[in-house]
Amino acid sequence: MPDLETQAPPRAGRREWIGMAVLALPTLMAALDIGVLYLALPRMSADLHADATEQLWITDLYGFMIAGFLITMGSLGDRIGRRRLLMIGAAGFGLASVLSAFSTSPGMLIAARALLGVAGATLSPSTLALISNMFRDPRQMGLAISLWAGCQFGGAALGPVVGGLMLEHFWWGSVFLLGVPAMVLLMILGPRFLPEYRSPEAPKLDPVSVLLSLAAILPAVYGVKQLVAAGPGTSVALPWAALAFGVLVGVVFVRRQLHLANPLLDLHLFRSRSFSSALVAMLLASGVLAGVSLMTSQYSQSVLGLSPARAGLWQAPAGIGIAAGVLMTPGLVKRAAPALLIRTGLVASLAGLFVLTTLRTDGHPWVMAVGMFLAALGVGPLFALGTGLVMGSAPPAKAGSAASMSETSNILGSTLGLALLGSLGAFVYHHRVDGHTTDAAARQTVAGAVASSKTMAEGPGSQLLRDARDAFSSGVAVVAVTGVAVFVLLIALTSVALRRTGEQAQPAGSGSDHQQAGPDGPDGRDQNTDRASDLSAL
Repeated sequence: MPDLETQAPPRAGRREWIGMAVLALPTLMAALDIGVLYLALPRMSADLHADATEQLWITDLYGFMIAGFLITMGSLGDRIGRRRLLMIGAAGFGLASVLSAFSTSPGMLIAARALLGVAGATLSPSTLALISNMFRDPRQMGLAISLWAGCQFGGAALGPVVGGLMLEHFWWGSVFLLGVPAMVLLMILGPRFLPEYRSPEAPKLDPVSVLLSLAAILPAVYGVKQLVAAGPGTSVALPWAALAFGVLVGVVFVRRQLHLANPLLDLHLFRSRSFSSALVAMLLASGVLAGVSLMTSQYSQSVLGLSPARAGLWQAPAGIGIAAGVLMTPGLVKRAAPALLIRTGLVASLAGLFVLTTLRTDGHPWVMAVGMFLAALGVGPLFALGTGLVMGSAPPAKAGSAASMSETSNILGSTLGLALLGSLGAFVYHHRVDGHTTDAAARQTVAGAVASSKTMAEGPGSQLLRDARDAFSSGVAVVAVTGVAVFVLLIALTSVALRRTGEQAQPAGSGSDHQQAGPDGPDGRDQNTDRASDLSAL
């Protein structure tokens, strides 16, 4: 017994928890920037004269660039130091935020969002790895990961709320300036409270793999987005060519990773059923949540006619729900099996999505708020425990790669949800509104219809507004029904995966065996393998 106590992992103190608060800044702001544009989109698109395709690129490209560069930046952080990469990313994020705020054309804003995404990718992979260095005690590690997940997922959900409050008093570009003071504070406090980590044996970055990963992700997502927007049976050549090119390059990328001694993306981690099932589940859940958030935020303004501030407040239950779900998980997991918590949460999310299918043109915002609250609350246990499961499934030497893939799954899921479900909603809107008006702006977006109706006589203007709102409400319903179908599939898949995973992972987290693991190495990477299993033993 004395030996076990001697080898027990050290508990984090005041300095580490202050460091956790410092890490929450980049995590929160990188996630917030995905959703902060939702409510600014109508005003911004009218000011910059952005068409529907440009609007989708403005909302999508930030997340795509993060997803494309996350793995690369995780490897780069091992070489130059994770804290140093965090500082570089913070400076880049602040500068790109200013450029976005003062953009004067859709093209300029799209380019600024791309730079913002690259900077965001330098922030994201550093946080989980630094948390694993700072928190060695299993219970503290579980709480730290839950706090991180609350910032990661709650930030995206709170984006519309914060954006609405800013738009009530300032111009649309102000939503981008939110990240500037946070990044300045990070650059001041980071060197004092965050440990540096640099692997002396980190492999060289493979530039060919970096290029292949980008050449696979961006064209493929562009092709899917354009095909969904064009509708079933489309014969447009460019989207199909882009999709085929992305898939082909993806195959080349995978083959290269399997044959490299030090791959950019370690695909062997996917041999673990728990690792792969957790990543897929989080990708699907975050995609649905992001897609319905985009649609409901526009619904509250363009259909219900709420001001940006009021619309943002009605979106607040989503942020509250996901924060509550994530932060309650460490306490609930002591009283109920993790697998049961995840399944129960997914059922609650399913109920929330059912509520969102009932949204109509003459609806009340409380229906939307209840649906979004349940949908967000229910995914909390999946995100908190799924992140811990991914980290616990990877060998200690590959913790950085696992952290990058965990964040890639979440960011890529959110971005694909915005692109695919947003495009699906746009297709339904176009299909419904095309037969009712010849106005070009109204046929593009519901925000354009609202703007056009104000320039018409009262009778035709009211009719155009009614037709456009009915069409957009139909799009919201179709997106919610799609989310219901995805969550039914997700519940079935996770029920099977978690049952099998539980049989494998439970012994690792049982008893007191975890206290017998060797101490952490001097570089901070070598962790107690089972401390994450305590969090994620499904």
